[in-house]
Amino acid sequence: MASIAPAATRFTSEEYFALIDQGTLRPDDRVELLEGVIVAMAPENPRHAVATEKTAEALRGAVGGRAAIRVQHALHLGAHSVPEADVAVVRRHDDYVRAHPRTAVLVVEVADTSLIQDRLSKAAIYAAAGIPEYWIINLRDDRVEMFRAPDRGAARYAETRLLARGERVELAQLPGATIAVDALLPGG
Repeated sequence: MASIAPAATRFTSEEYFALIDQGTLRPDDRVELLEGVIVAMAPENPRHAVATEKTAEALRGAVGGRAAIRVQHALHLGAHSVPEADVAVVRRHDDYVRAHPRTAVLVVEVADTSLIQDRLSKAAIYAAAGIPEYWIINLRDDRVEMFRAPDRGAARYAETRLLARGERVELAQLPGATIAVDALLPGG
């Protein structure tokens, strides 16, 4: 007789936070909640670390005091997703003392081994949450993939642009905040 495998548990954001508060999940577990599934994050390699640091530094310089830069911290994006973005630009630090941000001006993921997940799952999560701008620092192809104009209902971005070394990009929500693509990529 064939047996049916039990359905995988789909966690809510609140259940995920409770697992953290209870100590079931520890800060060093390197996991995130994506569409109700607790997903292990890949170990960080040196190129990923450098690109994350360069991106955070470039964004701090570009946005000045107009926004806060969060590095590898959670975003509470709906009932079933709490991704830990590599870098997020949010409105202010003080607003998030009691809870993680529920939105961002820009979210950036640095992708090497996570490229497929960042293009598909995370792009859908960020678009559905209405994040106006999402960048993937694509280490494999040495470029930046920029996504804008989220369609929340379809969970996708209407605009996509590939940016190469030598180009510059301006944050859509922070006019005048312009960054050279070379400032985001390692080795350049």
